[in-house]
Amino acid sequence: MRVLLVSLLVSLLGLLSACATAPIASHHEELFHDELFAGPTERIAAEDIFTPSEPMRRFLREDIADQLRAHGPQYGLVAALRGVGELRLEYDATATRNAAEAFAAKSGNCLSLVIMTAALAKELGLPVRYQSAYLEETWSRSGDLLVRSGHVNVTLESRLVDATRNQLGRSLTVDFLPPEEIRGLRTTAIGENTIVAMYMNNRAVEALVQGQVDNAYAWVRESIRRDPAFVSAFNTLGVIYLRQGALAFAEQVFSRLLASQRDNTRAIANLAEVLTKQGRVAEAKALQERLAQLETAPPFHYFNLGVAAMQRDDYVTARGYFAREIARAGYNAEFHHWMAVASFKLDDHATAARHLALAREYSTSRGDRDLYAAKLAWLKAQAEH
Repeated sequence: MRVLLVSLLVSLLGLLSACATAPIASHHEELFHDELFAGPTERIAAEDIFTPSEPMRRFLREDIADQLRAHGPQYGLVAALRGVGELRLEYDATATRNAAEAFAAKSGNCLSLVIMTAALAKELGLPVRYQSAYLEETWSRSGDLLVRSGHVNVTLESRLVDATRNQLGRSLTVDFLPPEEIRGLRTTAIGENTIVAMYMNNRAVEALVQGQVDNAYAWVRESIRRDPAFVSAFNTLGVIYLRQGALAFAEQVFSRLLASQRDNTRAIANLAEVLTKQGRVAEAKALQERLAQLETAPPFHYFNLGVAAMQRDDYVTARGYFAREIARAGYNAEFHHWMAVASFKLDDHATAARHLALAREYSTSRGDRDLYAAKLAWLKAQAEH
């Protein structure tokens, strides 16, 4: 899943997180400053998130009706989600979609697919539960945003009316990661209000990436109202204020966040940036020193060194840095792509092909997968000549 929390890391960077903790403030409304923004240009409504479309209802009523009757609603729906029937789902992290949008596109990030699954399950009368999962920290980039990913899944409970099927009391967890990645996964239960807050925070970050600051503010304000314990949204709010040049309000948000989570590295980096812009250099330096103690090698640290080496035509050094970044974040398609480029420059076509294949495998959108596939095909064609 890609659940977004915006943060500042020297330059404006985005951090995604699925963490929830105690509310940042019991009076969080005082952190909102509507006067800085125009009204949103799109509808901001929680009720749209889980509302099933008519095609979704028809899918349940007609397309998979036989397997629902034969196997029961839990097993029948899970079989459909796994591709047994008309539904063919594809992971796509380009946008966070509500249930109807994800179903129409037959794709989405993990949060979108969880929301779609829950909406279908509710339409069948199945109770649902949500879990936040603890995974190795994962990072990606979107424009000038650095994105850390969390993960959620959904469990479908049985209905009382299914007792005659000997299914009462059984539950099925639906997860959109490969089985080998979720084996032994540690999870914690979260409420639907947190799922809604995650969705709205994602939409806020995506709007921010697109330069739609008014929409971003409207989304994150509602995210905080839905679940004040979802701290990611406060970081997003602070970055939005920073983009608006409202440094005092940004400082207020990041300081409040650090009062609750003293070692939140993104909030520390963000507040240091705010203080620097305010000319409070000594205070900013103290925070930066504290950040360096908590985070010796920030995300993309070795990657950035590798890119700098590539610009100097020092491909051996670049490949070494890319290897170090891949060693701690092998899921990132961008790292494998640059490793392939460096290897190609060193005439190591076999290594280049291997990392292009991995870049294609770890891509989070259809467009990127197609791009890396085309580069891989070109490289193989070159090798045949």
